Amino acid sequence: MPKLHLFFLIIILTSFLTGCAGNAAAQAKEVEPVSVPEKVESTPTLEVVLKDLPASCPLTVPQEQDFVPPAPYDSLGFIGHFWFGSNSLWTEIPDNGIWEGLPHNLEGYTQKVFWWRDGYVWNEEPEPKLVVTGERLDAHAPLLNVSKATNAYAGDIGSAMLVGVDFPTLGCWKITGKYNDAELSFVVWVAP
Repeated sequence: MPKLHLFFLIIILTSFLTGCAGNAAAQAKEVEPVSVPEKVESTPTLEVVLKDLPASCPLTVPQEQDFVPPAPYDSLGFIGHFWFGSNSLWTEIPDNGIWEGLPHNLEGYTQKVFWWRDGYVWNEEPEPKLVVTGERLDAHAPLLNVSKATNAYAGDIGSAMLVGVDFPTLGCWKITGKYNDAELSFVVWVAP
C-alpha cells in the first residue's frame, strides 16, 4: 500500500474513532444518571466512661436516717440495698449507688426498676400511671429508654410498680419517677 494511502487511512480511522468517542460522550450526556442509594452503615460510637467513679457524680447513697417504708414493706428488703423515698413513692437502690455488669443489648444496658407507693395494689391498677425518665449527668447521651410501667407482685417485694430501663451509655445517671402527686429522683453510676 502506498504511503499516501496509508496516511489517509490512518487519518480516516482516527477521525472515525474520535467521532465514535464523541458520539458516545454526547449520548452519555443525554442519558440522565440513575441515582443509586449508597449503603448506609452505622458507625459505632466509642463509649467514653471513666473506669472509676468521679467525685462529680452525686450518687444517692444511704443517709443517717434511712427511709423506712410502711408495713408490710418494712420487713422486706434486699441485701446490699436500701429503701429511698417517702410513703408517696419509693424505690430500692444499691448501698454503693452502682449498677454494674448489667445485661447489654441494642438499646443499651438493661435494668428493672421497682417502685412502691403506700396504698398501691398491683391487681387494682395493672398499668400504673408511673412515668419514669432519665438523663446522663456527666456527659451528653441519648435519653434513657424506659418501658411502660406495669404491675408486679411477689412475696419478697409485695405489691409494686415496675419499669424496664435501657441506659444507652455507661456513666452517671439521674432517674426520676412521677406518680400522681409524688416525684422521686435518684442518681446511680452505671458501670461495666
